[in-house]
Amino acid sequence: MAIEEVKRRGAKVKEALIESKDQRWHCRNRVTLVFGSNDIEELDTYLYTGDTIDFKKVNFHQAKSKAIEEILDNSIDEFYRGHVTEIRVTLSDDDKLVTVTDNGIGFPLNKIKDVYTEFRTGSKFKDEEVDEKGFLYRTLGQNGLGASATCLTSDLYRATVRHYNSKKEQTYEFIDGALQIKKGKEKPFKGPSGVKIELTLAKEVYKSQVVDRELLRKRIIDLAYNNPGLTFYFNDEKYLYKKGLFELAQRIDAQSAQLLGESEYIFEAMNVKNKKVKGKIDLHVSMTFDKNSDEKERIISFVNSTPTYDGGFHHDRIKRLYINAIKEKLERTAKKDKLTLVDNDILAGMTMIIGVVMPNPRFESQTKRKLVRDTHLEKAIEGFMNDGVEKFMRKNKELLDLIMERAKSRQRASDLKDASKLAKKSKKVRIEKLLDANERRDRSKCMLFICEGDSAIGGLRSARDKLYQGGIALKGKPMNVSQASIKEVIENQEFADIMSSVGLAIGQKADPKELRFSKIVFLADSDVDGGHINTLLTNFFFTFWPEMFDMGMIQIAKAPLFEVITDKGTVYCESNDELEKLKNRKDVKIREIMRNKGLGEMSQEAFKHVLSRRDFTKISVKDLKASKAMLETCFGKESQLRKDLLIDSEDVEVDLDNIIAGNKKNKAKEARA
Repeated sequence: MAIEEVKRRGAKVKEALIESKDQRWHCRNRVTLVFGSNDIEELDTYLYTGDTIDFKKVNFHQAKSKAIEEILDNSIDEFYRGHVTEIRVTLSDDDKLVTVTDNGIGFPLNKIKDVYTEFRTGSKFKDEEVDEKGFLYRTLGQNGLGASATCLTSDLYRATVRHYNSKKEQTYEFIDGALQIKKGKEKPFKGPSGVKIELTLAKEVYKSQVVDRELLRKRIIDLAYNNPGLTFYFNDEKYLYKKGLFELAQRIDAQSAQLLGESEYIFEAMNVKNKKVKGKIDLHVSMTFDKNSDEKERIISFVNSTPTYDGGFHHDRIKRLYINAIKEKLERTAKKDKLTLVDNDILAGMTMIIGVVMPNPRFESQTKRKLVRDTHLEKAIEGFMNDGVEKFMRKNKELLDLIMERAKSRQRASDLKDASKLAKKSKKVRIEKLLDANERRDRSKCMLFICEGDSAIGGLRSARDKLYQGGIALKGKPMNVSQASIKEVIENQEFADIMSSVGLAIGQKADPKELRFSKIVFLADSDVDGGHINTLLTNFFFTFWPEMFDMGMIQIAKAPLFEVITDKGTVYCESNDELEKLKNRKDVKIREIMRNKGLGEMSQEAFKHVLSRRDFTKISVKDLKASKAMLETCFGKESQLRKDLLIDSEDVEVDLDNIIAGNKKNKAKEARA
């Protein structure tokens, strides 16, 4: 089918102008294609300050930084080849002139002009070439763009090459992006061979010739950590490290720094000539931990000494394998505690340092900020992490405990949030089981009795002061909150009714001005079960509102165990001891003794006797920490602690011991802290 001719064109149209630009123009006007952004960005990184590291956001000029790094990378590549042992960098006082010198072997002098002015000129294009041991070369520069692009975007670029084999040196000076070239004479040299580059970036290209001194210093120190044994100088400062990136971890936090592992992975491959070649991948992972921090993890990663600011395959794969291994290790414990681990539980406060040295790394762009996937690297990482994380976990049981505590705290915070929402809704809900006090103006005069069973509420109903005394009944023993989640507590109907009746919300402090009752009084049978109920209620209020104990709001009403009719009236005894004392009195004649098995059997007069008091036995707390520990012993999941307490605590005095003792021995002692 023929394409229809577009109508309404004139007899002649203006055609696009086809231009041909040289690489100097293209590099200077399209510098972002080679070196990345030519604008200042905010980079989340770190700087070296004294003997420590300062993590911070810095103003970062990607293109300018990369232009200088390309020169440093060339020297590092020569180190990989075994030719360089020392690299010296200086920055002039005005922060404009950068000088990089290495003691490598240089290269043929007749190639100087081409290397620094022509793209696609270099010695590292043969990705499949091997060294004398048969291993693929590991290098940074592979495209032949870096050094020439730096030269073409510099106002001054002076290269002095001392060629080891010819024993001669020559200097070329490239001015204004190599528009003007001054060629020095070849001459013999004394001292070490190598390459020296002096450069001042072009103001026309980069908008400013000033080089950030601290970021250049950071780059040099990073290189020193990545290349143990290679000596660096920056102006008058010397940097030489023997343990490499692990020393960087120690610099971040000497106490928590750990080596997850170092490994060497060797693989075989076929090159383009169908010849077998070997490759070697070195992996390093170090870690530090701030156990008190809930901040997001930091990951510092390098590939062949280049900082991969945007991460990439190595970054993501190592992080994921670490997370998965920890989750798998803690899966059973988490399931038992009804918890779901999230990544941040494992990673919070962690700094991970990753170093990869490999042949032919592939990046998303010339800036080398993000590594792409590599099958050989993937196998190397998986083997490395399988071995390393297992050993790491065996040595770090405390860290595993911390991760579980974080999960519990996170779940608790979530449950508290839900509890707060529920509390707002429950204020509008009528509590059917509440026998409310009738006072409306001043609720600070009101007290709430929490009673054991509906029969007790029946006695309370007829004997109470209706204006100021209210009541609510329990069905059997309340929940042990020490072995329940907050979600389970707020879903428990009895506790939900108590909280709504009083005006309490889990996660919010008890404010007397907002509460509907100023006193909470436990009223249970004078037996073992009653003592147990009192302790469980004490644990409930103490766990979520310990301040109520300081305000004297939590009290116990002791129901009489005996109603004794005498010639002088009815006497109420709360224990066998009191009854015996009464029997021994000569001035009293006992006519009848009635034993109350529970509140339901008490007479109305006995109820009135109990409720007639203005204050009851207050439960006070002097030592908050000891009280928490005791309640955890009595109600926590560790049963052995309770066994030890029962065996060894005969002479031990503790907070809340009257409540605990009521659970153990059914002795009605006076509550004391």
